[in-house]
Amino acid sequence: MQEEDIIEAIEDAGFEAELLPDSSVSQPKSQSTLSGQFRIGGMTCAACVNSVEGILKKLPGVKRAVVALATSLGEVEYDPSVISKDEIVQAIEDAGFEAAFLQSSEQDKVLLGLTGLHTEIDVDILHDIFNRMEGLRQFSVNLALSEAEIIFDPEVVGLRLIVDTIKMESNGRLKAHVQNPYIRAASNDAQEASKMLRLLRSSLFLSIPVFFMRMVCPRIHFMRSLLLMHCGPFHIGDLLKWILVSIIQFGVGKRFYVAAYRALRHGSTNMDVLVVLGTTASYVYSVCALLYGAFTGFHPPIYFETSAMIITFVLFGKYLELLAKGRTSDAIKKLVELVPATALLLLKDKEGKYAAEKEIDASLIQPGDVLKVLPGSKVPADGIVVWGTSHVDESMVTGESAPISKEISSIVIGGTMNLHGILHIQATKVGSGTVLSQIISLVETAQMSKAPIQKFADYVAGIFVPIVVTLSLVTFIAWFLCGSLGAYPNSWVAETSNCFVFSLMFSISVVVIACPCALGLATPTAVMVATGVGANHGVLVKGGDALERAQNVKYVIFDKTGTLTQGKATVTSTKIFSGIDLGDFLTLVASAEASSEHPLAKAILDYAFHFHFFGKLPSSKEDIKKRKQEIFSQWLLEVADFSALPGKGVQCLINGKKILVGNRTLITENGINIPEEAENFLVDLELNAKTGVLVAYDSKLIGLMGMTDPLKREAVVVVEGLKRMGIYPVMVTGDNWRTARAVAKEVGIEDVRAEVMPAGKADVIRSLQKDGSVVAMVGDGINDSPALAAADVGMAIGAGTDIAIEAADYVLVRNNLEDVITAIDLSRKTFSRIRWNYFFAMAYNIIAIPVAAGALFPFTGLQMPPWLAGACMAFSSVSVVCSSLWLRRYRKPRLTTLLQITIE
Repeated sequence: MQEEDIIEAIEDAGFEAELLPDSSVSQPKSQSTLSGQFRIGGMTCAACVNSVEGILKKLPGVKRAVVALATSLGEVEYDPSVISKDEIVQAIEDAGFEAAFLQSSEQDKVLLGLTGLHTEIDVDILHDIFNRMEGLRQFSVNLALSEAEIIFDPEVVGLRLIVDTIKMESNGRLKAHVQNPYIRAASNDAQEASKMLRLLRSSLFLSIPVFFMRMVCPRIHFMRSLLLMHCGPFHIGDLLKWILVSIIQFGVGKRFYVAAYRALRHGSTNMDVLVVLGTTASYVYSVCALLYGAFTGFHPPIYFETSAMIITFVLFGKYLELLAKGRTSDAIKKLVELVPATALLLLKDKEGKYAAEKEIDASLIQPGDVLKVLPGSKVPADGIVVWGTSHVDESMVTGESAPISKEISSIVIGGTMNLHGILHIQATKVGSGTVLSQIISLVETAQMSKAPIQKFADYVAGIFVPIVVTLSLVTFIAWFLCGSLGAYPNSWVAETSNCFVFSLMFSISVVVIACPCALGLATPTAVMVATGVGANHGVLVKGGDALERAQNVKYVIFDKTGTLTQGKATVTSTKIFSGIDLGDFLTLVASAEASSEHPLAKAILDYAFHFHFFGKLPSSKEDIKKRKQEIFSQWLLEVADFSALPGKGVQCLINGKKILVGNRTLITENGINIPEEAENFLVDLELNAKTGVLVAYDSKLIGLMGMTDPLKREAVVVVEGLKRMGIYPVMVTGDNWRTARAVAKEVGIEDVRAEVMPAGKADVIRSLQKDGSVVAMVGDGINDSPALAAADVGMAIGAGTDIAIEAADYVLVRNNLEDVITAIDLSRKTFSRIRWNYFFAMAYNIIAIPVAAGALFPFTGLQMPPWLAGACMAFSSVSVVCSSLWLRRYRKPRLTTLLQITIE
């Protein structure tokens, strides 16, 4: 079809049409961005992170770049029309780091792993299959990695069809499976740890003989004589040490040289620079001393073992650090493992009946698929139960320990455990749309984010290495000049040493003992562990900045309906002030409220329905639902001009007369008089923490309904618990003042703001923020979005299956107020741990550097050899990571302990 034909068809339909120029069509496309995740290897401290972020941000087409040290991940928002993912990978590698693309936000892009892809012939076969397949926009095959990256049109071809076609068209020679980026990342972690272990083993294997030749062999007469034998101008022992240490220095230690060179090339410095400086100074001096002794006959002391031991200890520390950092991301690994690898797909016969079942890869489930879930197996995707009854354990996702009953029309969450009966579920959300995927995404985003306190470490990292190198030079010059001028006795210098060597050892120790890594790891490792621990308790944190703000919360504002109360309103009493029959009154009110989505409207509708049809319905729940729909269409009156008035009620026309159902404000604004009898009844309801719903018909008040929404059982103790934590609870509601005060008194809240419209809640928050106080808002995440966004810390409670609430900083998955205390307590514990980490990292460097420089030597004779300094440096960063891992022992506070309640 030509462009002219399309224009003509639109004009024939009665509309105007014109063809826009190409530039105006393509422009919005060029502005679309993708969010790509990259694995970055070789980062050792905050300076490395700053370097990589700086390089990425300078790339054309890159809008945003965040790099996390603890996870070794980078998240880059880029314009694919300007820069490709391969160019981003290349830029990271040019900066001296390892890089690999993990995943993209592009929905119709997928990475397939292939088995059977060995030769170029296999690649040609795959290309032929892809070329014949409809719906594939673009594809590329990587023979070395046995992977294929494809971009497809999901409207034309499904992922399951692509995988099945590859297997069928290649006669089983090629098999494809969807690559899980998280499993890939875990595999990379394992490979990196394995690589580090190989280097450590090699270094240890070569260092032990060097250590023995230095420390043990001189004390054994036979060995000492053997090592002092000459091989040309050299002693055999010295020659052996030279050979072994050279292999360690330039073979095993090559990674340090490469990383240091690339860092310096980009104008930054890191821990690798310090290691290279220290070990190279020791190695070069030892080589020079060895050659000097060979040609002059005077043998100054050599310290080959120093560089060997430094490299060994640093590698050992790095290996322990990798293992510890791997444990910090256990939360995501556990969440990923919740998803079953396979699913049972039910297949229909020609008559539309389920006749067979087929086991498929869980990543190939498509919306609309009907899946069979056996007892004891995991639910493979989010969906709706279409057949069967059972109980499902959702604790692994929601943190709710009690099994939940499931029947027809019940919603199930992927990754949860089916306990008893067989269920048939229809998949509604798959892939990144599932609750579990959204939880993983939230946890991962939080772990990628930086807490504001991290800026301190970033600043220190930028100036740390130059300061340490300067201190090292000052140390050498000070000791050397003092020795040359005779400022300290010759007895301080060993007989076999001299002033130069004596000063050099102090200088090397200063370079090697300084550790910028501990500072760089202090915050991100703690945030990683805390977000993982929070997820295990049903508290999802959206970032380190949210964690940091929550520790200082002074006010917690609660919405009333659905937050402090159960959100399940019921009608408790009805009073009629005209001659109308009760049944007719309820029919009138139910007809008006039928179009409203408000919880009170649903309660009124249910009450009226049960009044009319109690005992007249079938016993089966499925039949009840069908019958309800039939009854509603026949029973309710026809409504015209319906409108919902937020914070007031509803109004509409029934039988040509205006009906108002709502609060006192709605009635008085319409000029309708409230009789004294009705006013007294209304006041009595409000004083008893009930909401009064007034009904006016044809400009007269005809009746009043009393409604109650019970408090959550934990509301009172949670409010008291917050007070004990030094936090002021505040209740904000759109309900009237009497009801609000009554509910607040019942729950123990002194500060109440009533008759506040949804938009006015944000104003209440801003008024509390004026004096610099940190305010948290707890709401249901939908009606309270403006308030959640205005608060310093927004907490969406009871989100259930609607996890992705943009306005909130915390998503409290369970509908339980106790999690508010958990969120604040976790924040406080996390930042207490971060402060300890910073204190230790700073104290370590402040104390260790002067000790290494010989500050205590004149008074105590304490001298730290460089190899011991290297060991201290290696274990300082490990200790910080282990300190963060202590948060894994976190247990949420028990209310009985918080309130100092003794249970006898």
